[in-house]
Amino acid sequence: MTGNYIAGIDIGGSHITVALIDVEKRVVLEHTKKRNPIDSQGTVDSIIESWVQTIKASFSELNLQPNKLAIAMPGPFDYAVGISLMQGQNKFDAFYGKNVKELLATALNISAADISFANDAACFLQGELFNGAAKDSYSAFGLTLGTGFGSAVASNGFAEDANLWCAPFKEGIAEDYLSGRWIIKRYAELTGTDVKQVKELVDEHSGKNACQLVFNEFGKNLGAFLSAYLKTEKAEMLVLGGSIAQSFELFNEALQQQLNNDGIQIEVCKSTLGENATMLGAASFSLHRPMHIAT
Repeated sequence: MTGNYIAGIDIGGSHITVALIDVEKRVVLEHTKKRNPIDSQGTVDSIIESWVQTIKASFSELNLQPNKLAIAMPGPFDYAVGISLMQGQNKFDAFYGKNVKELLATALNISAADISFANDAACFLQGELFNGAAKDSYSAFGLTLGTGFGSAVASNGFAEDANLWCAPFKEGIAEDYLSGRWIIKRYAELTGTDVKQVKELVDEHSGKNACQLVFNEFGKNLGAFLSAYLKTEKAEMLVLGGSIAQSFELFNEALQQQLNNDGIQIEVCKSTLGENATMLGAASFSLHRPMHIAT
């Protein structure tokens, strides 16, 4: 494999997505993209095997053997060394304290030095800086709105995890109010109707007043939480990604109104890269930061 390609890998609590990245053109090779569900509460061997199969399937589209891997991973995680610190989060408990980099390198028969890890929220924003909505920006704030609440901040063109999911907000923490779990719970409270996913809510109930009320409240909460951070960060733009961002038009007006009420003037936009942002960001980090050999 030439130095022009790196496998960008997005690992979530329910999936793995892999695609080869043309780093010179800064694009995902769409025909190499492979996405598969993952049982993140499975055993170490079963999870590694699922990852390996997906990674090999992506490389096989170019008749290549797996080589350099740039992986976006949720935290807490020791990204430099490759050790998982996740515990009690209903995902990857089997990996707690284990060197995931070494396990994956052994399973793929590659060097651990050719595997890099980075925070998934930071990768999302880095991807948008690399070749997306925030391209050519040096300061930006990024959020991944989905099952959880991911946040990242960028200065001088490089993104870092802002780790705001556990920040105090209202009667709990930010993720209690700014995630898909809250939207589903709130809709059930208002209507007595249970839905499994935000997408189901939008697809089946978006024309109903209760659905819009929930998204209005979500947008207001999001704006209220962000105001203090945006005042201190002085970001040029706010980029929203994750599954909830697909319903941007349902909460954008309430979000903008709350930000305006709090005196925040910032460009707010939806990700232009979708899930590709995270894979591109992981590849970007691996190019500009040295890969660490696990010890």
